[in-house]
Amino acid sequence: MELTISHLLYGLFTLLIIITMIFRKGVVLPTILGTFIIAWVYKGNIIDGFTAIFNANLVAAQELFSIFLIITFMLALLHSLRDLGADKRMIQPIQKLMVNGHVSFFVLAAVTYIISLFFWPTPAVPLICALLVPAAVRAGLPAIIAAVAIAIAGQGMALSSDYIVQVAPSLSAASAGIDTAVVADKAFIMSLIAGGTAILLAYLFYRKSIRSPNDPLNEADLQTLHASETSVNKVRTANLNTWSKIFAILVPLSLLIVVIYMMYNKLFTAGGDLVGGDGAAFVGGVAAILLLLSTVAFGKHHALDYISNHITDGFVFAFKAMGPVIPIAGFFFLGSPDFSGSILGVEEGPALLFDLVTSTQEFLPQSALLAGLSLLVIGIITGLDGSGFSGLPLTGALAASLETGSIDVETLAAIGQMGAIWTGGGTIIAWSSLIAIAGFCGVSVMDLVRKNFFPVIIGLIVMTFAAVFLL
Repeated sequence: MELTISHLLYGLFTLLIIITMIFRKGVVLPTILGTFIIAWVYKGNIIDGFTAIFNANLVAAQELFSIFLIITFMLALLHSLRDLGADKRMIQPIQKLMVNGHVSFFVLAAVTYIISLFFWPTPAVPLICALLVPAAVRAGLPAIIAAVAIAIAGQGMALSSDYIVQVAPSLSAASAGIDTAVVADKAFIMSLIAGGTAILLAYLFYRKSIRSPNDPLNEADLQTLHASETSVNKVRTANLNTWSKIFAILVPLSLLIVVIYMMYNKLFTAGGDLVGGDGAAFVGGVAAILLLLSTVAFGKHHALDYISNHITDGFVFAFKAMGPVIPIAGFFFLGSPDFSGSILGVEEGPALLFDLVTSTQEFLPQSALLAGLSLLVIGIITGLDGSGFSGLPLTGALAASLETGSIDVETLAAIGQMGAIWTGGGTIIAWSSLIAIAGFCGVSVMDLVRKNFFPVIIGLIVMTFAAVFLL
């Protein structure tokens, strides 16, 4: 394949985007500019350059809107449960398990992981920090170590696999042109390996700082904790306590049934229909019905307004969290032959990124281990922007190009996903959503980064070796 000026420009802007990420700056500007210039040069018409910007964002939005929708419904449900007070009731039984600081560390990690799989860590953090962290601190777990457990289990292990909502594997698979379900399965296993290693190492590193339940320092830590946000909607039912108890049981039971059914469908039925986007649609639909029921129980006829507010808040959060991903994804979709035709308005689009990687194949690692480590490093670099998701189109596309006979594209895509989200999702950089955890726990975000760094990096390296040699 002979490289053209368009290929070289695409490589130049890709390198510029990575450098921009390293310097912790936003990459939306260079992706939009790159899309414009590359399309202009490729088509030879400045008008086509302008239209390509719009087309690239439109194609990306069409591919990714289902992701925004599932985030919206899950967050809206969490807000409606907060109105009822059911969010607190769901977690209260767990507080009884925290008999000492050592047990509290693992209970906190386990509960954070489970809740974050469904609701994502960012909306779940206020709930966990308001209800579980005080109980853990009273049991002798220092607030900084509680923050480590939450960050590794939620922002790292749960978010990096994103197995229930499947935002991350959808982004990885879309650019690689592969099945989302396969990437999700591999990422799930890898996240357990990386997360299990990181949590165990964190406990071993910091177990000596765990105190007895009667230590006076526990009370000092409690004074620094920040309370969860309270509801602003007015109660319209006289049976709030009853409805709160009902939904504290109904919601986790419903979500548990959803998980069991999806697992059964995947493992024991030939069709396996509820995978990838269909699985996310199922979860989102159940969340929407639970949202409807809980809002009606809380507000009666005022639910007509309340539910609109919850969904609006959900969309606002979704677009704040994921909005910048659209132009970034549009640029990297431009490098894929599956999408470049629609963006450039031609019948057969160029494979700009794939052609570039293919032309430099002799300089790229040929062994499975080196390929895996390369994708991990690239993923970590892309995660430096503080998002974690914006680099997934790049790692997915590179995974498709680096596939060899000894390692498949799904494994490589999942490794890149691990590196990107463990970094940018908020475990080892301070300019990410890790700030929220530090704020709610009343600790320094830089101290939290330092506590997380070695357990996370070692966990990712162990995960990569396991993925290459065992998966």
